Amino acid sequence: MDTMTPGRALVLGATGYVGSRLVPQLLDAGWSTRVMSRHPQRLTDRAWSARAEIVGGDASSADDMATACADVDVVYYLLHSMDGTGDFAQRDRELADVCAQVAADAGVRRIVYLGALHPSGPLSPHLASRVEVGEILLAGEVPTTVLQAAVVLGAGSASFELLRHLSARLIVAPAPDWVLNRLQPIAIRDALHYLVESAAMGPDVNRSFDIGGPDVLSYRDMVLQYADIAGLRRRHLLTLQAPKLLTGIAGEVVGRLTPVPRGVAAPLVGSLVHEVICHEHDIEDLIEPELGGLLSFELAVLAALENEGRGEPGRLPEPGAQDPAYRTSADPTWAG
Repeated sequence: MDTMTPGRALVLGATGYVGSRLVPQLLDAGWSTRVMSRHPQRLTDRAWSARAEIVGGDASSADDMATACADVDVVYYLLHSMDGTGDFAQRDRELADVCAQVAADAGVRRIVYLGALHPSGPLSPHLASRVEVGEILLAGEVPTTVLQAAVVLGAGSASFELLRHLSARLIVAPAPDWVLNRLQPIAIRDALHYLVESAAMGPDVNRSFDIGGPDVLSYRDMVLQYADIAGLRRRHLLTLQAPKLLTGIAGEVVGRLTPVPRGVAAPLVGSLVHEVICHEHDIEDLIEPELGGLLSFELAVLAALENEGRGEPGRLPEPGAQDPAYRTSADPTWAG
């Protein structure tokens, strides 16, 4: 893929897990970076705040979005409703519609969206909404890159924290048979690399790309391997045949077993009824992986755990101050 001179990027969702790590990556890559948030005060203490332009605004407002998109080359769309309350699919649909239309009116050159890996056929409400957002953006006038990922491995990631807490607390436990479904996790380092480099795609590229690490594992295997890597006693998950209708109950149980809020845990558990693996690797034709190749599951987990228990008690580093796999002060209190 041809390189391009970095211009101006707008990041929507900078207070979230991926966004908080993407902003310093873009700044380090030479991008003039603007961030829009409904709560800009939450970003003023970030280590990168003096290097970025922070503006207040609501992504559901066309006027606020028009102001944020002015003179912007690339919009990073990292918004999605994860609490599962109310009509979250409608909220996501409306936000995507506003972004697609305003970005076109403002002359934005590209939209980059981090979506979700998914199989064909009926999907969980959470996955279906993520897919629909990608379709809305792709149907707009602005060329769009949709990167579809499964579990993102890194301290602070909701999917990783769910895995961490379940692995720590389940020593011998029954589990529904859909924990045997295969997933293809990706290290946060590699997901960020694809996001940054996607900005340079040519105007003829308007499509989704599957992205994942080199390992394909069942969720059961991920729990067992995490426990081994973290130095925990061997875990035993006894799989039982269970109808998919029980995913709601499973989400409730997981929400009680772990500090991950139920509104976050339930959609993630609901997505486990699907196999989420890469069905194509076309991204490799446009973006070369980081030097040394994609991180394996083991190396990604080791990177996430490397700084656990280190540093000054009660204080966490800012995003961008170290490996993006580390937990930072931008992450929720239940991380770690």
